[in-house]
Amino acid sequence: MNNKNIYILGIESSCDDTAASVICNGRILSNVVATQKIHEQYGGVVPELASRAHQQNIVPVVDQALKQANIKKSQLNAIAFTRGPGLMGSLLVGTSFAKSLAFGLKIPLIDVNHMQAHILAHFIDEENVKKPSFPFLAMTISGGHTQIVKVDDYFDMTILGETIDDAVGEAYDKSGKILGLGYPAGPQIDKLAKLGNPKAFKFTKPKVKGLDFSFSGLKTAILYFIQKQQATNPNFVSDNLNDICASIQYTIIGILMDKLKAAVSQTGIKQIAIGGGVSANTGIRAALLSAEKKWDWHTFIPKFEFTTDNAAMIAIVGYLKFLENKFAETDITASARLKF
Repeated sequence: MNNKNIYILGIESSCDDTAASVICNGRILSNVVATQKIHEQYGGVVPELASRAHQQNIVPVVDQALKQANIKKSQLNAIAFTRGPGLMGSLLVGTSFAKSLAFGLKIPLIDVNHMQAHILAHFIDEENVKKPSFPFLAMTISGGHTQIVKVDDYFDMTILGETIDDAVGEAYDKSGKILGLGYPAGPQIDKLAKLGNPKAFKFTKPKVKGLDFSFSGLKTAILYFIQKQQATNPNFVSDNLNDICASIQYTIIGILMDKLKAAVSQTGIKQIAIGGGVSANTGIRAALLSAEKKWDWHTFIPKFEFTTDNAAMIAIVGYLKFLENKFAETDITASARLKF
């Protein structure tokens, strides 16, 4: 590679955040995210409202990303965008915009798998931040996904286990809804859990073969438990909220760590990287750091800004693909259920 600066614009629109980022030779120059607050009143993301908001946000977000990076459109070498997985209407906005901009600027278009991007966010070039070396295990945990992935190279990944029903983020949000918490409930449960006793109430962990996950049964168990307790004490939730949250979090973290330990045992790989929105959870981060000391793991935990959906992770994948000339055709389409 020569010394020329390579500027990549990344665009992310898979769910309810419109994001744009500019990366130069792997280093972030800007990372702009417009969050849609409208979904809070509905207790979850409304797909049609999300796609409309993306249409309103994408031009100003991209404009802001270019201004913060202090570059002109003409300096861009390629446009990277989230092709999937995600909400189809949301993906179409980002895909259409990226294709049009790349066509207008006569520069390459690069499609990115959203789940791979969460993993490859660890390769954003930052000072004093260590990057995992190959092979490593990645646990991607978010509102829509829960996976353990063996990563042999940037674009050589194998899913070892994934959820067979609800994702871990759903388990947090649905549990929060049962408790009367607002959306998204994950950060609230995490905060309240710090004030409670994690062993106050016992919830059974689901028995799932191999490295796959299941959270649907846990959600149902929590619902029945709360209903049973409220039958004798209508104020049970408010009287015990911190302990309930701590116990739910303790159980969820236990499920994740059990599978991760099994994956390490099966593969012999002790390098562990996490990604996705739920990797912002302080309990999960603490459990990983504890495991690092206890079992001699090497853990890689992203900055909070790279955990939730963001465009820097799309841009870094775009940069890595650019170096390998992995470009998309102009007739490429969004894919809501895009696989690895």
